[in-house]
Amino acid sequence: MQRQDKRREIRWDKLDNTAHIFPVIATESMSNVYRIAVTLTETIRPEILQEALDIVLPKMDGFNLRLSKGMFWYYFEENGKPAPVVEEEKEFPCRFIHQNKNHSYLFRVSYYKNRINLEVFHVLTDGMGGINFLKELTYQYLRLVYPKLRETYGDALSAHTSLNREDSFLKNYRKSHAKGYKTQRAYLVKGELLRKEELGVIHGYMAIPRLKQVCHGYGVSINEYLVALFVWAVYQEYLHGMPSKNPIRVAVPVNLRPYFKSNTTKNFFIMVSAEFFPTREAYTFKEVAAAIRESLRSQITKEHLEELFSYNVSNETYFIARAVPLPLKNIAIRFVYTSAALANTSTVTNVGNIRVEDAYRPYIRMFHGFLAMSKGQHIKGTVCSYEDTLVFSFSSILRDTSIQRCFFRKLAEDGVEVSIESNGAYYE
Repeated sequence: MQRQDKRREIRWDKLDNTAHIFPVIATESMSNVYRIAVTLTETIRPEILQEALDIVLPKMDGFNLRLSKGMFWYYFEENGKPAPVVEEEKEFPCRFIHQNKNHSYLFRVSYYKNRINLEVFHVLTDGMGGINFLKELTYQYLRLVYPKLRETYGDALSAHTSLNREDSFLKNYRKSHAKGYKTQRAYLVKGELLRKEELGVIHGYMAIPRLKQVCHGYGVSINEYLVALFVWAVYQEYLHGMPSKNPIRVAVPVNLRPYFKSNTTKNFFIMVSAEFFPTREAYTFKEVAAAIRESLRSQITKEHLEELFSYNVSNETYFIARAVPLPLKNIAIRFVYTSAALANTSTVTNVGNIRVEDAYRPYIRMFHGFLAMSKGQHIKGTVCSYEDTLVFSFSSILRDTSIQRCFFRKLAEDGVEVSIESNGAYYE
């Protein structure tokens, strides 16, 4: 009688079309790691958070992965090792993730007081995929802390949580589109940097109803207003209201899922650029806001977004599929990335309004997120909202905080009350 081989084949998966760039450009100083965090009403119990992670991770195929290197491309393999160790946060955020020190996983979970931090290497997923995972981890943690919740919901994932792993770029792209990106070099914010591995974080919390009133007065959306404030702060503090030979251009990621009816947990976003080109002196904020509104609205249409990512996919599909050894592909990818990165002053991303299931709302106080730095971009902004509160989070490696001060000062002048919170990078 022949003995049955009980070994099973290890699952593997391709990287989505955006993800190909991240393993190539990630370094200690440019980690391509982002953070999504949730603040609860009570202090975190680390042993229960670890238990929650141990339960949730095997159910989430998009996070139960390790990154492997082939002769011609990177690819994902099922990991299957014990979950990463949950640790109290003691170092600065968004550090490079070493797979060999993290049970081969591409994310980390930490906690501080009543906050749970999820940090994700962008190769895995974008902010929507990160929120998807963090909500499930939080639900499971709360069910373990409060037995009545577990009696009601067990350990199952929420019915609203997607496990879809399609490459929505490939599914939706159309062939032969012209290049839609600006390549002219943008104005770059420079200055004295914080010490190595330090990342300064400043959060500004504000009430959404009042913010909406102010935005209505300028004829802009909340997102347009906040991007315009960021541009205004750069214009005032670094250009001092003077003309520039280079535009202030802010990359704004757009979540493509609503436009193409996707629920993928892989990356599915595209960058548009909000541009303000000061060709004379003394623009008003109203003029800057109008320029940003026009810039964004002309680009954020389904047709234009499709053109942008179709151009990327057509090039990347051809390039990645070619039988060129990976080291040579990496050289070309770094070159293309550097050109694109220096065409933007900064990045401001909006992860949207995060909604949770009603049963868990009494235990959740707030969410926030922020980004690591990119080549030439020493300061970035992230918008996140929950219930009736919005938080704008600056992450920066600049020692100077004049952009942040100008941003929040203008909010106050417009009648928006802001509560400020910072990490320890600026406390010397």
